[in-house]
Amino acid sequence: MIFKDINSFVGLHNLIEQTASVVVGLSGGPDSLFLLHYLADLRNQGKLKGLIAAHLDHEWRENSASDVIFCQQACEALGVEFVSARLTELEFPQKLNGSSEEIGRRARRFFLESVCKEHGADSIALAHHLQDQEETFFIRLVRGSSLTGLISMRPKHGAYIRPLLEISKSDIVTYLDNHKIPYLTDPTNEHPDYLRNRIRANVLPALQGVDSRFDQNFLLTLNRMSQTEEYLETVTQDTFATIATTQNGVHTLDVATLLKLHPVMQYRVLMHWLIQENAPFNPSQSFLDEILRFLRTPHSKEHTMHAQWKLVKKKNFVHIEAQ
Repeated sequence: MIFKDINSFVGLHNLIEQTASVVVGLSGGPDSLFLLHYLADLRNQGKLKGLIAAHLDHEWRENSASDVIFCQQACEALGVEFVSARLTELEFPQKLNGSSEEIGRRARRFFLESVCKEHGADSIALAHHLQDQEETFFIRLVRGSSLTGLISMRPKHGAYIRPLLEISKSDIVTYLDNHKIPYLTDPTNEHPDYLRNRIRANVLPALQGVDSRFDQNFLLTLNRMSQTEEYLETVTQDTFATIATTQNGVHTLDVATLLKLHPVMQYRVLMHWLIQENAPFNPSQSFLDEILRFLRTPHSKEHTMHAQWKLVKKKNFVHIEAQ
């Protein structure tokens, strides 16, 4: 029954084509192992052409090599091709810095995208489920996110697909236990130092205790928010088209028209513009406010926003120039 629910979600969002090859990120934990079994079942039914499991050993624990062996054996039992690598082996193009969580996330994505490219796969499947979605929502709420950020994880984004976003963790564990499928447990998932773990241990149980329909109603609310975001994105693109001119691949904005827009649309148009220009930036409120202050100052002609680029105003029009 649970596979039928996933099939409906996959079909609704057009996540997997019958002729597709998919790379699945496999940690050995219950979520990724469940996703591996689901995708292997699709392949066995002829509804998926190719399946490759990819495991990155971060080498942060002394016994991490045993996780590699476990994942390899799980794949051998299902007849799934298995690829693994150690973090120290990755030829990462940029310096890895930041928190251990951020380093791990960036390294995993680099590894998965490398495997996807090497094998000519169509997409990368991640095992994020409903509770991951809820946790991410509250993390971003605590940090003051925008509507776009609150929508959290999407079923499909670039090469990445998330077939399990409406499946609960309890249903995943129940399936594995009923089918006597072993899985690994990560002790760091219980550590209170991480905000996600504190939300998992304290916030979600409290909300589920207040109303047993929380999971169901959370999904309903998130879907409504997603529809609102889709509509606003369409309006943003239409508005951008009316105030932007393009020459030699450079988008120039009409400053006067931009500043007449509602503040919500000002922020959205600026974000859209920066993305169109492939300008690296930190999408914070203060960053966008800094751009708007510069645009409102009549005598300022140039303003450095990033080590790689600056804003240049000429005759009430603004464009981005590389530094």
